[in-house]
Amino acid sequence: MKTALLPLLLLLSAANAQAQTAPAETHQSTNSPTHLTGTVRDAAGQPLPGVNVFLKTTFDGASTDSLGRFDFRSDHVAGPAVLVATFVGYEPQETLVTLGEGPIHLPDLKLKASRAALGDVVVTAGAFEASDDKRAAVLKPLDIVTTAGALGDIAGALNALPGTTRNGETGQLFVRGGAASETKTYLDGLPVQTPYGGAVPNVAARGRFSPFLFKGTVFSTGGYSAEYGQALSAVVALNSTDLAPETQTSVSVMSVGGSLARTKRWDRTSLALTADYTNLAPYYNLVPQTLSWEKAPLQLGGSLKLAHKVGEAGMLKVYGTYSRQRLALRQPDANPEFEATGHPVELANDNLYLNTSYRAPLRRGWSLNTGLALTQDDNRIQPDVQSVHDLDRSAVARLVLTNDSASTWFNLKMGLEGYAQRYRQQYQSSAEAPALRLGVDEQRAAAFAESELVLTNKLAGRAGLRTEYSAALGRFNAAPRLGLAYKTGENSQLSAAWGYFYQSPTTDLLRISHALQFERAEHYLLTYQRMVKDRTLRAEIYQKNYAQLTTFDAANLYNPTTYRNNGGGYARGLDVLWRDRTSFKKADYWVSYGWLDTRRQFRADPTMAVPTFAARHNLSVVGKYWLQGIHTQVGFTYSYGSPRAYNDPNLPGYNQGRLPTYQDLSLNASYLTHWFGQFTIVYVSASNVLGRQNIYGYTFAGQPDASGQLRSVAVTPPAPRMLFVGVFISINKNTKVDFNEKPE
Repeated sequence: MKTALLPLLLLLSAANAQAQTAPAETHQSTNSPTHLTGTVRDAAGQPLPGVNVFLKTTFDGASTDSLGRFDFRSDHVAGPAVLVATFVGYEPQETLVTLGEGPIHLPDLKLKASRAALGDVVVTAGAFEASDDKRAAVLKPLDIVTTAGALGDIAGALNALPGTTRNGETGQLFVRGGAASETKTYLDGLPVQTPYGGAVPNVAARGRFSPFLFKGTVFSTGGYSAEYGQALSAVVALNSTDLAPETQTSVSVMSVGGSLARTKRWDRTSLALTADYTNLAPYYNLVPQTLSWEKAPLQLGGSLKLAHKVGEAGMLKVYGTYSRQRLALRQPDANPEFEATGHPVELANDNLYLNTSYRAPLRRGWSLNTGLALTQDDNRIQPDVQSVHDLDRSAVARLVLTNDSASTWFNLKMGLEGYAQRYRQQYQSSAEAPALRLGVDEQRAAAFAESELVLTNKLAGRAGLRTEYSAALGRFNAAPRLGLAYKTGENSQLSAAWGYFYQSPTTDLLRISHALQFERAEHYLLTYQRMVKDRTLRAEIYQKNYAQLTTFDAANLYNPTTYRNNGGGYARGLDVLWRDRTSFKKADYWVSYGWLDTRRQFRADPTMAVPTFAARHNLSVVGKYWLQGIHTQVGFTYSYGSPRAYNDPNLPGYNQGRLPTYQDLSLNASYLTHWFGQFTIVYVSASNVLGRQNIYGYTFAGQPDASGQLRSVAVTPPAPRMLFVGVFISINKNTKVDFNEKPE
């Protein structure tokens, strides 16, 4: 739960913050890491951003920033090595270097344009930049945990980017008029079946993964690669870290629990174990809550992360996690039988997840990336005398072949994906009633191929095709996708994207009827981007057309004959992002705005209407400032959402009601110090510091009162604000670091 379950908040933040800004101090290899820096330019002497710079036959490397600079460390064996610089539209360059003899600085690497030179045009439509590490929608781990109000949650931080609408009652991502189920999460290229923890209605869920598991979080709000499927609106791609930089131990003591982590680094292998405990009972006893908690949220969990370098350049990674959640509360209810005491709800959720991946270079420029993920989610919800038991088991496998060196003017990526799911639900309306058993078995296969093309010295393109087959639906689909980018100036470009995107109906629909079709969305996007000296301006207009959405009759929920693909709709709008890391020294801020016009008929909607989860105007302002003198970073986030629609059955029409505006001002501070000789971060955050009473919707009674009206109660946060205090100690660390990772 976003305001309740915080077991992964800032997990290993002290250790990871140090690891990203200082060389490993306890690496057990006999070779000291070599620090490689430099700048890559074109023939005219202009810096080239986004160039891949790496040591040949290894995965040690980095991409150049907006000024053409690269900076990375290598644990490779001392001696001669070949440094390679590659960029689409330029001839690859190889430079001989000698490792193990101190830092290496190459201030003037120059790339020669190919006969169809592209310059720095990059196909970026649909991907908003949130960090200038690369030309992609990447949030670094520290971007996430230092965004005030996000509470260390990936979805919480992404909600501060354009294209999203905050839905505090769910805590999930709603992108460009799409439902939460239309945004899919991928971990190392494999789709994640249950990216959020268990939750009860009208109480927000929280993401299952710590931001520090990943190199970066890529958020694509439309027009994304044919590599990704089963997502009508958006993709969150999580790329996990490789070998841990060093051996270390981390201890976290928080106002809502604690965690313990141990990482062991060998020469070619690293192993990390974590244990987490969250118990909000002490916090709820101190801070008044608007909900009546009979059992405050309690969670136990742990994870294992193994990484092993295979040969000279292969990498095998295994990540497994287990979490156990329990809670019970009484929710406000307008029905007479629950009006005084509240509606009792209990949750018991157990989740197991295993992700394994392997990548390695092959011959003649080809590389292999493959993986397997297994999930089991056991979810039990008991509202009053009813009970619902869901058991969801799934497996997904993936194999991708990539060739980046076949030509200087195009590359090729091809892949296969297989998915199997067994979902069972048992519903019992009362202790005496017979159980209703529903379920679905799904086997799905997918294949894709995609290429990025250099067309002229200012024009690049991307063409891809994805096809899928669903055994449950008994249907195929084919989804072509195209992208185009034109270099409008030295620091700017114009991009466009178009494509079809298909998704199977969700399991709560397929459990009733299998006689359905793939749901479909068609995307059109046009993007302008300008990047100069750590300042980024992105503006994107989009049109999304829905077809074949699943509808049903709410009065006959368990009648499969009412389930049809008769729905449709549209979403169109404008998203703008301005980020500035230069104008104010030691400061970083961004402003995001989204305008959205959308209507749809979906699920139980009797007619086309504005969906309840969409707001026409969304604004976020995020600021961070590093106070060098007191070794503290402070931050704020202001969020605004215009009134969302809701359906008031006491009025004529549908979804005709409007909620109050959503507003939130959150603050945080991170203080870096040493306790008992160990590197320590003291973290404090407060959401909704002004105490605004945000309303997320209304629930109505099932029967009218004496006046003929259906009574209602408002859906509000469990408390006006969330206060959090944490102390994160990284043992065996003694050097202070710049937590903000802000360039001077």
